[in-house]
Amino acid sequence: MSNTSKLMAAAAALSTAVTATAAGAETTLKLSHYLPAVHGIHTDFIEPWTQQVTECTNGEVQFEIFTAGTQMGNVARQQEQVMAGVVDIAHGLHGIPRGRFPATSLIDMPFLTDDAGAASYALWEIFPEYLADEYAGLKVLALHAHNGGVLHTNEKKVETMEDMQGLRIRTPSPAVSEMLSFLGADPQGLPPGQVYESLERGVIDGTVFPWDPVKSFGLNEALKYHLELGAYTVSFFFVMNERSYANLSDEAQNCIDKYSGADLVAKFGDWWDQWDAPGRQEAVDAGHEITELSDEERARWEDALQPMMQSYLQSVKDAGVDNADEIYQALQDKIAEYAETQN
Repeated sequence: MSNTSKLMAAAAALSTAVTATAAGAETTLKLSHYLPAVHGIHTDFIEPWTQQVTECTNGEVQFEIFTAGTQMGNVARQQEQVMAGVVDIAHGLHGIPRGRFPATSLIDMPFLTDDAGAASYALWEIFPEYLADEYAGLKVLALHAHNGGVLHTNEKKVETMEDMQGLRIRTPSPAVSEMLSFLGADPQGLPPGQVYESLERGVIDGTVFPWDPVKSFGLNEALKYHLELGAYTVSFFFVMNERSYANLSDEAQNCIDKYSGADLVAKFGDWWDQWDAPGRQEAVDAGHEITELSDEERARWEDALQPMMQSYLQSVKDAGVDNADEIYQALQDKIAEYAETQN
């Protein structure tokens, strides 16, 4: 039995679809994500969002939330769970498992932006024209991205491209994997929840993350050095099963829509600044060494990564996205547009 078939069987057994269809009856929606309940994604975004929807529907819609460590909290299964109806709503990483969102993954290209607000805005703006086909069967509630990633290592300080040679670095997405490979590192695909143990056991030498999960997953205990790259970002989806959405009353659908979309997407820039600050401060308090990539070194990295960027664009085309160049340009244009609005 395929994973999807198993998930569909589990969905039926668990009765996770909308629990009642009669007008005015209470509906319980299952919502899953892969992060700890202490993470800002949960405390500042998902919990308040569910409360807003519940209040808006006068209690018609209720939620059951599954986080990291629960039966539905596996980062690699968020997309297939919501597609199969095992959960009604899911928040997950586009890059895990790899290859499912090739067009969307272009936001992960190196040195495109290091700003969560800009990346999130760009994704949402181009979604209707360029990305919608990747989400067939899903009601897309939001697309967003994190601030520029940081390279964190436990034993070796990294300041230059040469320092990257041979380091086993945990990677979150295909584009970042290729970036690390071109810089001389050995990328290791791992879910976030496995990074701490892998650092402790010496399976990896470091990881790339924004600052916020470093604190959420307790990684500062296993790290010593941090290089603030601003070289990449990684994107996320917040999606709903279309059947689950269709089974809601018109009022409930309107409430879901009211608290989703552009207004929700616009919050992620400020949120991510807020979420990153404690992780960085924790590293400072622990006496870790934090270095910023110099302008000279950044120029070297950008130059070295030009072939990688062309190679990745070609791989996206090979995956069936014939207009990958057009999408990449559209992302650049929207990021520039966002920057203008902030000045």
